[in-house]
Amino acid sequence: MKKLITKVVVAVAGFSSVLFAQQDPQFTQFMHSKLIYNPGYAGTSNAICANILYRQQWVNFDGAPKTGLLSFDMPILPYLGVGVNVMSDQIGADKTFFGRVALAYNRPIGQGRLGVGIDGGILQKQISQDWITPEPGKTDNTIPGYANANGTTNPNLSKMTYYLGFGLFYQIPNKMYVGLSSSHLPAQSIKGDKEIIFKMARHYYLVAGYTFNLNPRNTVTPNLKVKSDAATTQLDINLTYEYDKLIWIGVTYRMEDAIAPMLGVRLLKDKSLKIGYSYDYTMSKIKGYTSGTHEIMLGYCMTRKTAKPTVYGNVRFLD
Repeated sequence: MKKLITKVVVAVAGFSSVLFAQQDPQFTQFMHSKLIYNPGYAGTSNAICANILYRQQWVNFDGAPKTGLLSFDMPILPYLGVGVNVMSDQIGADKTFFGRVALAYNRPIGQGRLGVGIDGGILQKQISQDWITPEPGKTDNTIPGYANANGTTNPNLSKMTYYLGFGLFYQIPNKMYVGLSSSHLPAQSIKGDKEIIFKMARHYYLVAGYTFNLNPRNTVTPNLKVKSDAATTQLDINLTYEYDKLIWIGVTYRMEDAIAPMLGVRLLKDKSLKIGYSYDYTMSKIKGYTSGTHEIMLGYCMTRKTAKPTVYGNVRFLD
């Protein structure tokens, strides 16, 4: 019974007649992966940073979403930052891969920096032949990869296209951040094999956070993420407590979907390495069929040291 429900849920999430709906993946620890949502973030931290996230959603569901992300960003000039995102996402027979390069122009404004960025790259959509009908022996040729009565299946369906995104991001390090961005510019409907249409819907993102210093060692940071494709909107609200910039605990509420406790720790003498974990407790109608969602984050940041100009007390030393 669980396998049947699994197939039905994955089918509804992935297939709509001959249309294939694109939905950007989500991360509970979004405050540790800002580049994936906003290319304007690249280089604004004045550090060389790399992050890895892995998300296993809806444990115990066959074909449940699995997402892996590698991101990297750094400043390359005083007012220019660069970043790279590589991601793999799989939901049942649906597989998505993209590689993106972000470029951001940023300038100091007030106590922080404002970044204006674009990112572009490749995006590949694929429907593998792994799709299995919930009702063996019956046929439905409108479903790609559907097993026919004679046991044969359709070949893999794959299509590659370009990706473009744009974002504005402002942050005061260790104090606040706010970003507004859009992905899949323009929205695309790409016809693949077997009359399948891959649809990449434009998404809009708002991310923000503000750190309150309770005392020199204790901070509390509310974080917010709003994601919308103009048809539906998802809201994530997070509250994180951190002690001595060493360990943190928090909780995220995703409206009408899940509540997710999280924790993390910073390692090494300079606290440049961080490890985080979150667990999504499902609150939607499928909560009786899943053991929740696990997400792991690993990050490393090396702050760039800015060389101080040499000051001479006498012009004779300029020779």
